[in-house]
Amino acid sequence: MSLSTSVATQVDRVARRLGYRVFPDWALNPTQLKEIDAPIEAYAQSSVPEAAAGYLQRENPRLLEFRQTYAGLDEELKIPLVWTEKFTAVPDLTSFRGDNMWVHQRGHQHLTERSYLLAAYYIQANDRLGLMEKLTEDGAFGAVTFNMAGRRVSRDMMDSILEINFLDRHLQLASRNDLSILDIGAGYGRLAHRMMEAFPSLPTYRCTDAIPESSFVCEFNLRFRGFEGRFEVIPAPGIERMLASTKIDLAINIHSFSECTTQAVEWWLDRLANNGVKHLMIVPNAGNHCGQLLRNNVGQDMLPLVEQRGYRLIARDSKYLDPEVQKFALNPTCHWLFELGG
Repeated sequence: MSLSTSVATQVDRVARRLGYRVFPDWALNPTQLKEIDAPIEAYAQSSVPEAAAGYLQRENPRLLEFRQTYAGLDEELKIPLVWTEKFTAVPDLTSFRGDNMWVHQRGHQHLTERSYLLAAYYIQANDRLGLMEKLTEDGAFGAVTFNMAGRRVSRDMMDSILEINFLDRHLQLASRNDLSILDIGAGYGRLAHRMMEAFPSLPTYRCTDAIPESSFVCEFNLRFRGFEGRFEVIPAPGIERMLASTKIDLAINIHSFSECTTQAVEWWLDRLANNGVKHLMIVPNAGNHCGQLLRNNVGQDMLPLVEQRGYRLIARDSKYLDPEVQKFALNPTCHWLFELGG
């Protein structure tokens, strides 16, 4: 069976659980692949509101303020593995949700239209929290979106749904209104947006990052989404002060430690462990399919660094619990959850 046929078969199998047929039987025959190779139509990228376009500029005084604050970063955080000054200068900030360094959305074998389609139907069949119906996708600020499974979807939204469901399986997230969260490497606030949209009673959601551009667009995005008063953006130089005065129950790191030096990862882990942060969720970049190693982008195993700080693994799930879907769906990776002590 070819890759295209296998993906189509998995999409069809997942969809049948919901009473749908995606492809007729003849379309799953390898001799008829032309019928399933037609691209799924993407939505046109939405326009950026004029006021937002004027704000999201690199000479904005607020961004310059962030840069000044970040000049005080500890040395361990100043040596980038991926996020060099040249790298962060590339994207147009008005399209911070586009296919760029924050969330890659096209141009890879696991970022094809069929990968999106398989993920969408998998989530329809396995989203026990019903977030596919609850969350919305407007495509704003350049996000790549598709019309699939009766919904407008994006990688932003679907990754978030799977991450939230993982946390609910293991920490009963949906039934708690007392969980204090710190999102390390929060980027433009992707998961923060979805968490607050899904759970209106969630306590203040805190976001931090070692990159000033990320903190700038994160603050803007969460205000634009109407979450003023429900979140806090904390530049990395201020994280120790915050941890010393605030009890954090869960730290989340999604795709960020993969792009850090081991020295930077150790810096963050030391501060979490020293301040008694009980749970830590780590999601490495795609390619780590739930093996025994927790690798960064250059192949170094981060797991010993985590365990040396007293964190023990309590859950490690494939992003897609179906092993066949995990092979072909959108950006497959692994969700790791650790507990301090115990």
